[in-house]
Amino acid sequence: MLELILGFTLMALLILAMSVGVIFARKPIKGTCGGIAALGMDSSCDICGGDMSKCE
Repeated sequence: MLELILGFTLMALLILAMSVGVIFARKPIKGTCGGIAALGMDSSCDICGGDMSKCE
């Protein structure tokens, strides 16, 4: 039971540490080089609505 609690606590701390940059930068998380652009699809982003200045 102790291992389960320690594992959950460690994962929660790691997620919190990774989110600090997103919280303070106030920018959406950028994707990788994959995704819709790699497939050649021209679709607007649900977050920025196609306005690239919001993502930079």
